[in-house]
Amino acid sequence: MAKKEETISMIDTLAEFKELKNIDKDTMISVLEDSFRNVIAKMFGTDENYDVIINPEKGDFEIWRNRKVVADEDLTDPNKEISLTEARKIEADYQVGEELTDEVHFADFGRRAILNLRQTLSSKILELQKDNLFAKYKDKIGSIIAADVYQIWKKEMLLLDDDGNELILPKSEQIPGDFYRKGETARALIQKVDNVNNNPKIILSRTDKLFLQRLFELEVPEINDGLITIRAIARIPGERAKVAVESYDDRIDPVGACVGMKGSRIHGIVRELRNENIDVINYTTNTSLFIQRALSPAKISSIRVNEEEHRAEVYLRPEEVSLAIGKGGLNIKLACMLTGFTIDVFRDIDGTDEEDIYLDEFADEIDGWVIDALKNIGCYTAKNVLAIPQEELAERADLEESTVEDVYRILAAEFEEDNNE
Repeated sequence: MAKKEETISMIDTLAEFKELKNIDKDTMISVLEDSFRNVIAKMFGTDENYDVIINPEKGDFEIWRNRKVVADEDLTDPNKEISLTEARKIEADYQVGEELTDEVHFADFGRRAILNLRQTLSSKILELQKDNLFAKYKDKIGSIIAADVYQIWKKEMLLLDDDGNELILPKSEQIPGDFYRKGETARALIQKVDNVNNNPKIILSRTDKLFLQRLFELEVPEINDGLITIRAIARIPGERAKVAVESYDDRIDPVGACVGMKGSRIHGIVRELRNENIDVINYTTNTSLFIQRALSPAKISSIRVNEEEHRAEVYLRPEEVSLAIGKGGLNIKLACMLTGFTIDVFRDIDGTDEEDIYLDEFADEIDGWVIDALKNIGCYTAKNVLAIPQEELAERADLEESTVEDVYRILAAEFEEDNNE
């Protein structure tokens, strides 16, 4: 009864193996045969005289042993030899020196051998699964995958793909605004696959520049078809990004195609990236023009480019400086990343009134935070401020009307005093 249960157990093992996905028939047969031979070699010291026949469709197997017929008194190795007397019990006309092949029932080897086989087989199956997983995802590096959130930890998030494979999304590769619950689906880029000690670890990313590129390829058919090419990407995840695109067809506006009608195409990407602000600009091989476009929405007065040192000196009207730098310096930082140039911004004072006064000179009369608010909208001098209508200035600088009136009074009084003198 025990042997029958053990035999059934062996059939179950083969059936389990047969159900494994992504394992071709030849590999399956090879692994099963290796497992049997491994156990046989451990038991008898060698497997050279054994033939193992696997039938993966039926989930069964046969083991045949080849032994040489020897005279009864010459028998020394029962594993490789069989006595003439025993051979003739199987078939009466056997002679000394002939080879006898008989079937061996693995269950007869005992429970220990069966357990050993199951362990060996399980180990090889696990190893094979890991190899297949590594090969599968190695080929998918750089592509987007959608997976279910399974576990959320402080430093990383565990996701499962459709086959139940584990994927890791580190906190450092998540967009600051990302928030997921268990069971939700997350999209990310397959960034790399580590294989330490044959233990594949699939790392995902939502902050990689390539993730943004792949989203554009999904949303903009012209990019996917090769009519439009993304030439450069600069990105500060969750905050802002700049994308330089180029069209090989003069009839296609690359920026318009990427943005879509009323922003229909880019809105989907912005939502996926947690409202990351995306600027799309036309790429050009003209370095000066490319830097000017990268600094948009600021308008440049003049530019000096040093190609050897990869530096550029950009001159702007005082009111344009804050636009070029951007909130928190994001605009100029992204422009540097996009163009590969170090960009230095200067106020263009050519042609400006020499009698003009910088706002910092009024620090004893105007609060520092008010001066900073005016600088943030590009007003660095008194005449910059006085050139803007009060209502517009109050709205742009987000100041109270009474505060703006005081500023105007103080600045205007300074010039009146100069004129009286």
